[in-house]
Amino acid sequence: MEDWAEIRRLHRAEGLPIKTIARALGVSRNTVRAAVASDAPPKYERKPVGSAVDAFDDAIRQQLELVATMPATVIAERVGWTRGITVFKQRVAELRPAYLPPDPASRTSYVAGDIAQCDFWFPPIKLPVGFGQTRHPTQLPVLTMVTGYSRWLSAVLVPSGG
Repeated sequence: MEDWAEIRRLHRAEGLPIKTIARALGVSRNTVRAAVASDAPPKYERKPVGSAVDAFDDAIRQQLELVATMPATVIAERVGWTRGITVFKQRVAELRPAYLPPDPASRTSYVAGDIAQCDFWFPPIKLPVGFGQTRHPTQLPVLTMVTGYSRWLSAVLVPSGG
């Protein structure tokens, strides 16, 4: 971190060339170029290492397909898990929701103005319109709309030639 800051200070404030900075600090010219070009200091990040449970994912999924509510300890016994149970329970908790049936008591909720359903309805009637003329259902489209939040309903007869 300190080298990065010093490289940038020498290059920007002092105006020293890259070759001189590299020689003075004992680093390569490519390192100096990278530090001058970067907007943030270098950050070391370790590559993520897989978990021991990764090898058991398919076996856990098979057990959850059989019985979605099976306890993690029983699944661990059936798949041959011999390590600590905490990591295994966490993985089962991550996978289980995909195998559980939808909750029949859960409700979908909407924010006001979030969603509305619009559709056409063709009432199954013949409507006399005067002068001996009638309109059939295909000539009487009614635009309907229901909002998800307030369940407000509206319908409008759409005039059509016919």
